[in-house]
Amino acid sequence: MSSSTAMSARDRIACLLDEDSFVEIGALVTKRSTDFNLSEKEVPGDGVIAGYGLVDGKLVYVYSQDASALSGTIGEMHAKQIVNLYDLAAKVGAPVVAIVDCAGLRLEESTDALDAFGKIYQRQAEASGVIPTVSVVLGNCGGGVAVLAAMSDFTIMAKEGGKLFVNAPNVLAGNYVEKLNTASAAFQAEAGNVDIVCDDDASALAAARELVSALPDNNEGPDDEDCDDNLNRLVASLGTSLKDAAVSLREISDNGWFLELKACYAKEMVTGFIRLGGKVIGAVANRAEKLDENFKVAEKYDTALTVDGCQKAADFVAFCDAFEIPVLTLTNVTGFAATTGEEKKIAKAVAKMSAAFADADIPKVNVITGKAYGSAYIAMNSKHIGADLVFAWPDTEIGMMDAKLAAQIIYGEKEGAAKAADYEALQNNPLSAAKRGYVDSIIEPAATRKQLIYAFDMLTTKRELKPFKKHGTI
Repeated sequence: MSSSTAMSARDRIACLLDEDSFVEIGALVTKRSTDFNLSEKEVPGDGVIAGYGLVDGKLVYVYSQDASALSGTIGEMHAKQIVNLYDLAAKVGAPVVAIVDCAGLRLEESTDALDAFGKIYQRQAEASGVIPTVSVVLGNCGGGVAVLAAMSDFTIMAKEGGKLFVNAPNVLAGNYVEKLNTASAAFQAEAGNVDIVCDDDASALAAARELVSALPDNNEGPDDEDCDDNLNRLVASLGTSLKDAAVSLREISDNGWFLELKACYAKEMVTGFIRLGGKVIGAVANRAEKLDENFKVAEKYDTALTVDGCQKAADFVAFCDAFEIPVLTLTNVTGFAATTGEEKKIAKAVAKMSAAFADADIPKVNVITGKAYGSAYIAMNSKHIGADLVFAWPDTEIGMMDAKLAAQIIYGEKEGAAKAADYEALQNNPLSAAKRGYVDSIIEPAATRKQLIYAFDMLTTKRELKPFKKHGTI
């Protein structure tokens, strides 16, 4: 049985959807198999409640696994219910939310269950990039079911009751739950497998509502909302060298709304959604510090690209590109993380992120907020790989490397010290980059919000033709 007992499967659906909007599909479906005493057990809906309803007036398809029916195990007809839901959602172009509480595949049905389960994989793969998919893990989500969650665009998990694992903690050599609970929300979030962690069922379902409300219905892109925030609002605090990009994004967004994703993973790279002038915008930003609720520095990070940070950004940009969501980057990066562990994969990770930005044909805007050095800067949605507009704050540095180090390399240690100021004036500043066309405008930090609103509004009708290909291979 599931350890999550706060809500029934049907209560969870009611919590997710607008009041009285749920319409059930397949309520009379039941198992066909009667082997191993299954004939003696009545299983309504074969252990899953499926249907459709509304989230803030938006059509959403949902299924909720019922842990009280054969522990929510996936049998042949259980899986067929989910496959049917995906087929309907794809036809009409609406998101799917999976509420997961499942003890795994039903052993009594063996290959019939495996066959139907495999078809869920197939439908999720076909739906990827067509309709948004969200998994909400409120109970057990193990083995092959964990793969289903990983195939979703976003995964939300409750600390209380949620368990996500391919192999249970106790079967890992040298491990046990009390030593390291690898199925916990904390572990999976730090590993990058969970986008949002919540305390319990209710808060996880509320987070799912917020996320689905922000997402487009399908790959035709999001609809703009009315904006009651001042479009010309100045944000004076951005001029105080704020190094927590998550705070900066919240302050420039309409009414301070920012939905951060994978906040516990690769913390030096921030990803999430904001709104600018009513438009949903995907945001990617380098972060040097993390502030606590009292705006005190809680953690510090190197301004360097990491393997995890690049992979986090690349996956997020790929999602935004698939669903026509414009992307904003806030760039403050000086190079690449330099450790033996990072060196094993950093080149491939940076290549993946660079390709994600370069391939994306959505509106792309970059704001350089600090230092922008070398090829790490190029990879962060620079003009050189296709950004439509690049802004820079006045005190930023844009170039190959720190001016003192560059001058020393060119002139030697003694003469280099005297030449550093010249190098900085000629090369390492936003004015120099702007004169060469690499920066479109130098803006005051306080004016960032209004400049971005103008920019994304101008780019609304962007069209970009690229060479035909089935898909990239980077």
